[in-house]
Amino acid sequence: MSKRFFGTDGVRGVANTEPITAETTLRLGKALAKIILDTSGEDRKRILIGKDTRISGSMLEMALAAGVCSMGLDVLLAGDIPTPAVAFLTTDLMCGAGIVISASHNPFEDNGIKFFDARGLKFDDLRELDIESLLISESFDSDYSIDHQTGRAHRLEDAAGRYTVFLKTSIPKGLNLKGLKIVLDCANGAGHKVAPQVFQELGAEVTPLFISPDGRNINLNCGSLHPEAMTREILKSGADFGVALDGDGDRAIFADENGNTVDGDQIMGMVSLDLFERGLLKHGTLVATVMSNLGLEVALKQKGIRLVRTAVGDRYVVEAMLKDGYNFGGEQSGHLVFFDYSTTGDGILSALQVASIIKRTSKSLSSLTGWIKKYPQVLHNIPVKDRVNFNDVPAVRKVIADCEKRLGNSGRILIRYSGTQSLCRVMVEGENQELVQKVVEEVSDALVGNICHD
Repeated sequence: MSKRFFGTDGVRGVANTEPITAETTLRLGKALAKIILDTSGEDRKRILIGKDTRISGSMLEMALAAGVCSMGLDVLLAGDIPTPAVAFLTTDLMCGAGIVISASHNPFEDNGIKFFDARGLKFDDLRELDIESLLISESFDSDYSIDHQTGRAHRLEDAAGRYTVFLKTSIPKGLNLKGLKIVLDCANGAGHKVAPQVFQELGAEVTPLFISPDGRNINLNCGSLHPEAMTREILKSGADFGVALDGDGDRAIFADENGNTVDGDQIMGMVSLDLFERGLLKHGTLVATVMSNLGLEVALKQKGIRLVRTAVGDRYVVEAMLKDGYNFGGEQSGHLVFFDYSTTGDGILSALQVASIIKRTSKSLSSLTGWIKKYPQVLHNIPVKDRVNFNDVPAVRKVIADCEKRLGNSGRILIRYSGTQSLCRVMVEGENQELVQKVVEEVSDALVGNICHD
């Protein structure tokens, strides 16, 4: 059964249009509460809600709270707080589930809703399908709590403080960040208070950028998708490195002391090697997605580190880590999962780990990541109406096979449909930039001519 409301990271869309309306959001709250009532023990009868700084967040927060309370469960309102803080607080406060209201790196017009279970893990596909079945059930409209038992909503005043303490415990005991100069782009998002505070409390000299959210400026020419202001400030201030969070604080993109952008692949390589050399990388393995650069895989192999790939989405990275006992993984986009500390991607936690490596080794970020030589990688997006199986179209299958033969063992082709947009994504990478570009064009032309019609 395919999902109708959920994409790769929760339910997402333009705020005040379906499915991100007050009405549907209330039903989402009810559906979640119903599942918690049916599956959780008596000590897990409350749900925590956090949000980023979008103007639509308050509307959706109230609708979710109303839906949950209508089913007889209590709600803890954590306010503006990063997504990973919701995962942490859900477990720390023994809640039955956690809800995040955010559209991550998207513009302010969008919003979304995603769920964490009592362990702080994102809902899997089966649990999301359970919620969808309730949403489309006509009888569910009348299924409110019995005996007029409604829940209460409580404002959690110390949410940010609890999360800050947790973040600081991820730094090795006795280590501080004194002497480090850091530029911190908070994207006018959920981390705009916590991120500067935790670095300052650990002794770093922080230049904070984009810390004045107004509900409409989240991710606006700032944050992980727009690190230009951060890199300019690094060069201006002589900082050791910079960090750009996204709107909900679960990912981070870095820049080194020279103002060069450092993506999630390079940071994963750096952290993996550091953990491996200290005997702390479980099974000598990094977990990444199919989007991670082939150059990372080659560089890790030369160091004796194995790379395991998953589908796109940090929850799939986490699922693989849980299944086989790995403790570090992430995505090229900057979602990094330090499973020894957290159950989900955490941009601030990632930045703290990078800072601690720089401080402990007395090496620059450029030298710590310079051994990873990325292969040329080209991504092309094609609008689609229908999601046809590529392998069912002989003409497309032939072009792909011919191109794979030309790339050989030093390149690869990845074609997939977007989980959040009506797009077919074609990614090609290899050692030869000219060949990579030509293969992208040939595969894209085959898809447009045979599948992706206007």
